[in-house]
Amino acid sequence: MATVPPLTPREAARMLGISYPTIKQWILSGKLPTAVTPGGHHRIEQAALKPFLATDKAKPTTESRERFRRVSGRNQLVGKIVSVRIEGLLAQVVIAIGDQHINSIITADAARDLDLKKGDTAAALVKSTDVMIERLEAY
Repeated sequence: MATVPPLTPREAARMLGISYPTIKQWILSGKLPTAVTPGGHHRIEQAALKPFLATDKAKPTTESRERFRRVSGRNQLVGKIVSVRIEGLLAQVVIAIGDQHINSIITADAARDLDLKKGDTAAALVKSTDVMIERLEAY
């Protein structure tokens, strides 16, 4: 039987559905055991990930990182749907996340296929190469 080669930190982060900086923190704090190559690179045995995967699997679907392992975008904001408005080919979906609202325009077909309704729990997946910042004056 062939042995499974150890994972790089990026590969392990992808398997766990966490960010690369998070896995580096886990490695440096000793939370995740690694072997260090002669070149000083960390390698992680897949067996070391099993406790993290098991713990995550026991969580409710809305809290589990399992869905992150199925989607490439990592900027996922979970909240409650405040409104769904379908007009023609498009739908406007508003999700409340804390006291903030995220607006998304998707196809009407997608909104119907997902059966989105006010009060449902949903995630807004943000995938963008640009993030703009506006400085707000104190009130």
